[in-house]
Amino acid sequence: MHTLFVVLHVLCTLFLILVILLQTGKGAAMGSGLGGGSSQTMFGSSGSANFLTKLTTAIATLFMVTSLTLATMSSKEKSRSIMQGTEQPVAVEQSLPPADNGDNASE
Repeated sequence: MHTLFVVLHVLCTLFLILVILLQTGKGAAMGSGLGGGSSQTMFGSSGSANFLTKLTTAIATLFMVTSLTLATMSSKEKSRSIMQGTEQPVAVEQSLPPADNGDNASE
């Protein structure tokens, strides 16, 4: 089940990026005054703005739902480690050499 949500989340992410990149910017309407107005007739007379906006909203909602679901699922899982079953290292005390305080009484 976890793998299904991860795959759905990744596909949703890629599709959201694609849909956002397909949208035209606000300054793109300036070119339509010079005869380029018929370039977006595939989506109707209003262009692709309404369709892509609704699609972006739907995919963003799905993205948020999958994000929250994955966060909830991961917080309820028991933590796993790749180092399970290994022994803890023993702390070794190192004896330090006596500190030389600069007094040379033997000289």
